[in-house]
Amino acid sequence: MKKILKYAVSVALIFAFAFSFASCKDKAETPDGLWADAKYTEDTEFGNGGKTIDVIVEVEEKSVKFSIKTDKDNVGDALVEHGLIDGEEGAYGMYIKSVNGMFVDPDAGDSYWAVYIGDEAAMTGIDGVEVTDGATYKLVYTEI
Repeated sequence: MKKILKYAVSVALIFAFAFSFASCKDKAETPDGLWADAKYTEDTEFGNGGKTIDVIVEVEEKSVKFSIKTDKDNVGDALVEHGLIDGEEGAYGMYIKSVNGMFVDPDAGDSYWAVYIGDEAAMTGIDGVEVTDGATYKLVYTEI
């Protein structure tokens, strides 16, 4: 009887360890935070226009790159065209609320989407940033 009990306890422990490791693996592969709502978690290409731009979305320590072929004149229009950003008109142009499905509550006042042209902060809103063929732009989740 003791041998059977020891065997049953051993099997139970093996299953417990196996399930605990499996649940840890699932958590590591499942996006969390803002990334849980992201439409795209891998680099993706869009469009078929005459100019090509790269837009990198950075949130926390993760990023994704969108290569966009467009005929639009400003980056905001190119991103809206493919459903990559959403926002509302403000005094200085479009105020970005959502990038790649990841929403930032503008009323909370503790974070926003910063716009960069290369590594330089943009001096206008996203709809004031001109499309330059071959350029790289960044949308960076920024906490205040």
